Amino acid sequence: MAPVLHTSEDCDRELDITDKICPLTFVHTRLTIDSMEPGAVLAILLNGGEPLENVPRSIKELGHEIISVKPIANLPGRYRLRVLIRQKVGERSRV
Repeated sequence: MAPVLHTSEDCDRELDITDKICPLTFVHTRLTIDSMEPGAVLAILLNGGEPLENVPRSIKELGHEIISVKPIANLPGRYRLRVLIRQKVGERSRV
């Protein structure tokens, strides 16, 4: 499984999938998202190209919100994607 890091101040968890290839990039992302509560923020470190196209699109399809996508200054071709975890698919609000 991709390492889940807990080192950043602007997210609740950070996931590094830069060593994964599609479709495993989203498999690891989905497993991490499914383990998080609504309202939490996940930061994902990923490569450009196919992962940068597919992972955000799949996250949106699940109903979560992309907060930002930014290149990592000292790592060319790598990006940091921040996601706001929304209510899980199929769950109902308890309000």
